[in-house]
Amino acid sequence: MSNERGGNGKVVCVTGASGYIASWLVKFLLQRGYTVKASVRDPNDPKKTEHLTSLDGAKERLQLFKANLLEEGSFDSVVNGCDGVFHTASPVYFDVKDPEAEVLDPALKGTLNVLKSCAKSPSVRRVVLTSSMAAVTANGKPRTPNVVVDETWFSDPNFCKETEWCRDNWPSFP
Repeated sequence: MSNERGGNGKVVCVTGASGYIASWLVKFLLQRGYTVKASVRDPNDPKKTEHLTSLDGAKERLQLFKANLLEEGSFDSVVNGCDGVFHTASPVYFDVKDPEAEVLDPALKGTLNVLKSCAKSPSVRRVVLTSSMAAVTANGKPRTPNVVVDETWFSDPNFCKETEWCRDNWPSFP
């Protein structure tokens, strides 16, 4: 892939870079010539980072940083000097008893911590926030191959609480 519409020396941050969506984002940014400062929980864990460090351009333009979403200031050095920030990271827990306290509150706090770090950095001109599939699936509507999921599908907090959908339909892994 060429560097058309490329980064031309621009530096961007991707939070939660080892995640599925973020990994693809890192790949496309590197292909387009951007330098990527990527936050991960543990940059020394090859099982979580090898798919990133093996990407074309990674040796030259990928920097991995350890950052903790729930620690204020943890992203200061990561976003410093970046033109833009793609915030994809969110705490993920699979066996939750209280989704609001264990998933929503930490996600909100983490996003605020990243935004506070962005606000401190005069170089950051744009921030892109991503969401989770959970934002549009917990609403009780049937999903069939003919259904188009759009903004009318936002999850209904009352539906989640009344049916315990979030707990019962969260992906389980062996």
